[in-house]
Amino acid sequence: MLLFCDPNGPSSLRRRDFLRVGGAALGGALFGNALFPALSSNTAFGSVSGSGGVSPLSGKSVIFLFMQGGPPQAETFDPKEGLTAEMAPVGGTIPTSIPGVHFGSSLPKLARLADRLTIVRNFSTGTDHGGLRPIVSDTTGGASLGSVYSRVAGINNPRTGLPTSMALWPISVGADQPGPRERFGKFDATGSLGTGYAPFTPGAGGPMQENLKLNLPRERLTDRRELLSAIDRARRDLDAQGDAVDGFRRQAFDMILKGVGQAFDLSNEDPKLLERYDTRPFLDPSLWTPKTGKMKNNDPYYRANANTLGRLLVLARRMAEAGCGFITVNTEFVWDFHADVNNIAVAEGKKAVIEPFDHAVSAFIEDCESRGLGDKILLVCCGEMGRNPKLNKNGGRDHWPALAPLILYGAGMPRGQVVGRSNRTGAEPDGDGLKPDNLLATIFRTLFDMGQLRVETGLPEIIRQAVNRTQDLPGVV
Repeated sequence: MLLFCDPNGPSSLRRRDFLRVGGAALGGALFGNALFPALSSNTAFGSVSGSGGVSPLSGKSVIFLFMQGGPPQAETFDPKEGLTAEMAPVGGTIPTSIPGVHFGSSLPKLARLADRLTIVRNFSTGTDHGGLRPIVSDTTGGASLGSVYSRVAGINNPRTGLPTSMALWPISVGADQPGPRERFGKFDATGSLGTGYAPFTPGAGGPMQENLKLNLPRERLTDRRELLSAIDRARRDLDAQGDAVDGFRRQAFDMILKGVGQAFDLSNEDPKLLERYDTRPFLDPSLWTPKTGKMKNNDPYYRANANTLGRLLVLARRMAEAGCGFITVNTEFVWDFHADVNNIAVAEGKKAVIEPFDHAVSAFIEDCESRGLGDKILLVCCGEMGRNPKLNKNGGRDHWPALAPLILYGAGMPRGQVVGRSNRTGAEPDGDGLKPDNLLATIFRTLFDMGQLRVETGLPEIIRQAVNRTQDLPGVV
């Protein structure tokens, strides 16, 4: 338990009982050595202050909407016209607010906001599901970008107590929704950084989130500090790794004191805004009752995508405002439009996946614009690959690492700009094209002062190498 109770309340624990129960939790399995085996006392909180007291952090946040499964370029941001029926965009195209630029027909709201986007049409990941290179970089030694950020920034924001890196799944906004699956590699991998730097994954309505809420009178601050000291003394014999365990106890304690639990509560949002984000109206029962009577293996995740995507983006925006620097949003393999036993076809995917994406992302952009967050948050939308320009015999599109859709919004990205182009069939970049390291360079420059980061002391070698590799590398713009 991490829930602090008022000792004067009618159902509160006695102080002695709380010390016994709370001591076991705060110093034990939840925040103890078992969860953070790779950390030592000098790395528990990263490098927030920076060398010479100058922080390497820019103060901006990145929200990475990971379109896992691989979105089709033909039905999203790079449709081609005048091709054969098997290569033409399913459902046709629509004009955008950028003259001469078209999107797939299921993106009408984003088409109207295209003049606020950076649209990259020559991006190639060179991988499929297993690589996950846009989010788990070879350049960072197989560590996810969120883990890298936590290693530099520290695991918790010192001002708000919020974890600096998070991974949001459908379960983060609904206790009855699915959580992450370990398939084709972990997008929250930590490489050699240590498991303590894995992104924090909240589960809405569950005991973790509920127990992050503090119920203790503010005037008892001194007593709370004394309580933390008592917990530390009571479990000193478990401090096999020196101060590391104490650090995580203190970190958990600070998370509670600073009201982290409230940041996850979407009921604090304006109901009209939540309605604008809400993607639940896109749940189409007809998609889940095929004539054969057989369901697709990924149907729970297709439902979860439509059910939660909008709320996940509201939560991501709230996390960024509250001090989280890197947030990944993922609803699993819903973009995997193979039209096979596991996955739906492109025509079905337009209704089940692309239309909710259009609704939620456009709501996010409008929300950020109205809040003046357009220069403070970078939204990145891409998957681990694109999809075959040619439809298969079942009306699906198969894996295609040679070209992948990519759009960016905010944090100083040029508005209304189309970067690069693909060839006539949308199969590969026209020219050299951009790679995941170019995207990594853009993300690094958004999150960090690269000059300051280069002179930081105490950073792991894999981060130092990644900084050196991307320092002079062109970004995606």
